Amino acid sequence: MPISHEPRFAVTLAADEADLRAAQRLRYEVFVAELGGGGAMVDHENRLERDRFDPFFDHLILRDDARAPGDRVIGVYRLLRDDQAARIGQFYSEDEYDLSVLKSSGRKLLELGRSCLHRDYRGGMAMFHLWNSLASYVSDHEIEILFGVASFHGTDPDALAAPLSLLHHGHLAPPDLRVRARPEHFTAMDRIAAEALDRKAAVLEIPALIKAYLRLGGFVGEGAWIDHAFNTIDVCLILDTARMSDRQRAIYSRGRGA
Repeated sequence: MPISHEPRFAVTLAADEADLRAAQRLRYEVFVAELGGGGAMVDHENRLERDRFDPFFDHLILRDDARAPGDRVIGVYRLLRDDQAARIGQFYSEDEYDLSVLKSSGRKLLELGRSCLHRDYRGGMAMFHLWNSLASYVSDHEIEILFGVASFHGTDPDALAAPLSLLHHGHLAPPDLRVRARPEHFTAMDRIAAEALDRKAAVLEIPALIKAYLRLGGFVGEGAWIDHAFNTIDVCLILDTARMSDRQRAIYSRGRGA
């Protein structure tokens, strides 16, 4: 059954191996071909970006029915509930962040990741459809906390000193949600003092997906993580649905997060 559908666009959960490969194919075009990422299980011959976690996740897939049959997947989101993570023994982002404060909370968790859109659909309605379906998924599974790593392109934290500092000074998670980057690659985010920041300029450097979570009342964990395989600097975003205002909840339920 589709999670949502209207003429031209449809959002479903991947139902079989063909759906998963279509998601991995789009991820390859975005994360590998476009952004220069990599990984131990990337299949360059077949142009698939994959990893050992894929079989355990739900994969939200956005299709454009107006495209050719083999090229219809134009957006994906990877979703992992805490009951699914228990089968693997960890969440994906635990390789980068200590999630103890979330895992010990007793609340229902959902990890988000590998969000991407085909380049021809950025800035339009495509993300609306993914977020609207994500909101339905969260409601159906009674999720209380959403989290996951989001990325800045590049691996030089000094080049991203302004946006990282803005996130640290203005959006650091409260103690009960404050995950922390693991010490082996911990990268301080407070690189510029709050009073010295050009906040308007810093906001312009923050990727749209991160800004979307911030508009919904999201926070960031302490410290960033440099992911050399993916050519990114990652921050951990946390969204507590109980802390959302009525206005934020209305925005989220309409799927207008990005």
